[in-house]
Amino acid sequence: MSLTLSQYHEGSPLPPAFYEMTALEAAPLLLGHTLVRRTEEGDIRCRIVETESYGGVEDKGCHAYGGRRTARTEVMFGRGGIAYIYLIYGMYHCLNVVTGAINDPQAVLIRAVAPLTPEDETLMRKYRNTAVKKPVDLSGGPGKLCRGLRIDKSLNGQSLLERGGPLWIEAGRPLTNDVIMQSPRINIAYAEEYAAKPWRFFLRDNPYVPLLDKNVTAFK
Repeated sequence: MSLTLSQYHEGSPLPPAFYEMTALEAAPLLLGHTLVRRTEEGDIRCRIVETESYGGVEDKGCHAYGGRRTARTEVMFGRGGIAYIYLIYGMYHCLNVVTGAINDPQAVLIRAVAPLTPEDETLMRKYRNTAVKKPVDLSGGPGKLCRGLRIDKSLNGQSLLERGGPLWIEAGRPLTNDVIMQSPRINIAYAEEYAAKPWRFFLRDNPYVPLLDKNVTAFK
């Protein structure tokens, strides 16, 4: 069964309707699509290979849990199809895709990406500016991919709908369910009973995805 929606033409920006889904619906569906970052040195295209869902006021792992509305979370309350970017540990940026309806805070964390071409990888290595011995070192983690793509808070609230901006998402090739795995999300012990929810999704055996969790199951 094809998981990604077949009406999306490969290479075309994902349409606004895609982002009307909840984060839990959109997180596995974003796998295989292409994140594009435009820089002064050229566009970098990467396949999205790992995501996590942070959905709504009920999710204790979500920044907007309980309807928490702050200067940081305000962008999550907007219409789906924009970027939510924040800083963790005072040094690492994280890229999230806002989904859902206005005033329903939903977001998908992009945890790992894979460059599509050697040229994309070369530019990412340059921006990472650190030793990269294996694929996971390049962009296997939200902070790593943001450094490799030069993504920071200046892009917070940026639309992801239009080709030619600094950041957008294009349709990739359809996937089938059997290449997708899921597990609990990473480093959210504070989320209590929500910490065990299998809301992390990733492509099986992809070298850019760190395993991190032994409690892995096939996507259902």
